[in-house]
Amino acid sequence: MIHVGEYNTLRVKKELGFGLILDDGKEGILLPKRFVPRGARPGDELTVFLYHDGEDRLIATTQQPKGILGDIVLLRVVSLTPQGAFLDWGLMKDIFVPKSKQLSGMRLGGDYLVKIYLDEKTGRLAATEKIEPFLSNKDITLQEKDQVDLTVYRRTDIGYVVIINNRHTGVLHFNEVFHEIKPGDRFPGFIKNIVLPDRSASGETEIDVVAGKPGYEKTEDAAEKILRLLHENKGHLPYHDKSDPEAIYSFFGMSKKTFKMTTGRLYKEKKILITDSGLELVRS
Repeated sequence: MIHVGEYNTLRVKKELGFGLILDDGKEGILLPKRFVPRGARPGDELTVFLYHDGEDRLIATTQQPKGILGDIVLLRVVSLTPQGAFLDWGLMKDIFVPKSKQLSGMRLGGDYLVKIYLDEKTGRLAATEKIEPFLSNKDITLQEKDQVDLTVYRRTDIGYVVIINNRHTGVLHFNEVFHEIKPGDRFPGFIKNIVLPDRSASGETEIDVVAGKPGYEKTEDAAEKILRLLHENKGHLPYHDKSDPEAIYSFFGMSKKTFKMTTGRLYKEKKILITDSGLELVRS
């Protein structure tokens, strides 16, 4: 069973002058010579991405596209036709967005958030800018602290609407954003809070998310940042548990809660001292 638009592990059936034929249980699928890993031979198993080439033939590649079937990704328009737009998604053949799947007309060189889907009529991969119908907060199986993949969708008055696992929407609040982000950015995160429809203001399930890892693990990156800033400031920083939360956020880009948890761990590990005047780096 093969899956178009996804990675498949297939056995090499035979070798030809122009590439390898991979076993799909039928006639076989060509892996062009330019994409054949060095030393690959009949009997080996290769992980390849499957899609249709410019002549509508199913073909394999060891190139890695910027997104696979079902992904929502930010792609750039590289050419326009009367029928639609072609976007660069990292493969030899660009992916097509029909005009009927565009919101307000794409422009050459523009970056657009699109969903990769399989066209039922042609059986080929395509992309659509109309991603709202694919997003729903009904029938959610997620729980608080679950790790998820986040894609920034749009900015709002309270933070950023993000797409969760290419299926749901949530909010990443401004007080949880510690560096510049923009629509199309993708990063791991976790579920902070889920408000069910009977308790939400909107009458729908609302999800709050946070970037990074849940709980204590989240302090790992913060610890590295605090140590780096200490090294850059001659081993001393005028911040401690009694410092103003806004001052901590402004300098470190983290909440006071994360700051206290992180400095407490660094103190226990004897990497810093916490004094009335601030943090001191322990010199080894």
